[in-house]
Amino acid sequence: VIRGLPLLMTAGSSSDGTEDSDFSADLEHVEASESAHRRSSTRLTRASLRLSRSSQDLKQGADRDETPPRTPTGNAPSSESDIEVSSHSNDLLSLKEAAAHDLSHRPKRRRFHESYNFNMKCPTPGCNSLGHLTGRHERHFSISGCPLYHNLSADECKGKASTRDKQAEERTLSHRQDENRHSTRNQAPTERQLRYKEKVTELRRKRNSSLNKEQKEKHMEHRQSHRASREPLLENITSDYDLELFRKAQARASEDLEKLRLAGQVSEGSNMIKTIVFGRYELDTWYHSPYPEEYARLGRLYMCEFCLKYMKSQTILRRHMAKCVWKHPPGDEIYRKGNISVFEVDGKKNKIYCQNLCLLAKLFLDHKTLYYDVEPFLFYVMTEADNTGCHLVGYFSKEKNSFLNYNVSCILTMPQYMRQGYGKMLIDFSYLLSKVEEKVGSPERPLSDLGLISYRSYWKEVLLRYLNNFQGKEISIKEISQETAVNPVDIVSTLQSLQMLKYWKGKHLVLKRQDLIDDWKAKETKRGNGKSIDPTALKWTPPKGT
Repeated sequence: VIRGLPLLMTAGSSSDGTEDSDFSADLEHVEASESAHRRSSTRLTRASLRLSRSSQDLKQGADRDETPPRTPTGNAPSSESDIEVSSHSNDLLSLKEAAAHDLSHRPKRRRFHESYNFNMKCPTPGCNSLGHLTGRHERHFSISGCPLYHNLSADECKGKASTRDKQAEERTLSHRQDENRHSTRNQAPTERQLRYKEKVTELRRKRNSSLNKEQKEKHMEHRQSHRASREPLLENITSDYDLELFRKAQARASEDLEKLRLAGQVSEGSNMIKTIVFGRYELDTWYHSPYPEEYARLGRLYMCEFCLKYMKSQTILRRHMAKCVWKHPPGDEIYRKGNISVFEVDGKKNKIYCQNLCLLAKLFLDHKTLYYDVEPFLFYVMTEADNTGCHLVGYFSKEKNSFLNYNVSCILTMPQYMRQGYGKMLIDFSYLLSKVEEKVGSPERPLSDLGLISYRSYWKEVLLRYLNNFQGKEISIKEISQETAVNPVDIVSTLQSLQMLKYWKGKHLVLKRQDLIDDWKAKETKRGNGKSIDPTALKWTPPKGT
């Protein structure tokens, strides 16, 4: 290493870390002419002349130089910006700096794809993230592209890739030959196609009907050693032809996922679902939800909007929708007005549906903690009906026997229906149930950010409506609570936020601010009665026991 010049600082170095021949020749020339320059000064080379003319530009260029990419080991090599321009006036240092500056125009070479994050690694135990199931990539970061998970090596994957390419070329050539035939409606198979059919039939006939003892022991030992961290052994289970077809399908699916990952549509390996396809909507998620790892690592889920079953691909969803008989949530329909309905779903009777609903809600709620223990809860699901079915708008869950009289445990409005008044409808419906039960209710804490905003707005409207209709002179917090089913603590906190609660001469007074009431009346008139709960449309009796 030459003093002041790191070994990896040249952008023109080859991929194996060695310098280019022209750069090495320049350095040998510098060392050979060192003594001659000490005895007498000679004319400067073209590079040193350029340096002497624009020494200030060299400093600015070094400051602007970008940080080079990381190497496969994760260590960043020294950059050209680390070169310090010496203040010595001898020609030797000028020549060395000129040689480095003369090579700075060369483009930097990268060993792997720019989008690879070298902090990521394959989740398969013992895998070094090298190779790819398709045989076309140098690295992988997910199980779907891991050769080790599929009981293969990187070289075997490359060999299979070349074999598939040759077969694809032969198939393309044969198709071109077949196209030269006269096209008829009922075209007879060619001689080549008949031979291929006989060959496939013979290959499938040769396979063993069952595994022998040694093969069974081998399969059992592999399963006990690796369990779920490796794919089960597939040899001798079916014919070689069918196994090769399955391997081709795996490679094609892995290649498609790799393209989506590089395009940023799928974040495989991060265990974070980024988007879900829900009915006719594609929704971006906000938070992490504990879906099974094989689904979460895909980054995108496909869901049936009626039964909430989650799937891996669009094809599986399409086949499911052709067979799914659900058009509304399970349970009893307890409310209907227009196209808005509310279904009461028991977590004990419809456990799978309620678990899927909780997993879906966790994608959009930060404070959600309920995932699997859904039996002690009732779920009230609001839907909007059209000619295709009842589409999920939102829901809230409620404990069957709440010690603290919570009337809501969790509440959610789907993102495509937010800011349309459905959230307040859900809140109003929960307090309507509390009124029928002759109880005072309150939402379970802690509330999410959006939940707190919604409840504050709802409590404000309830209080202003009550004060607008109140004709007496003395008012009681207890009376307001009994008529509205709102907890007294929530009433007091809302009055304080509105600056309507004052302490005067040893008594707490509620001020009737007419300006706030007039603003509320103007908004109500402008809004109309489009999104509201009609108590007469409720057909429900409180459940008894658990």
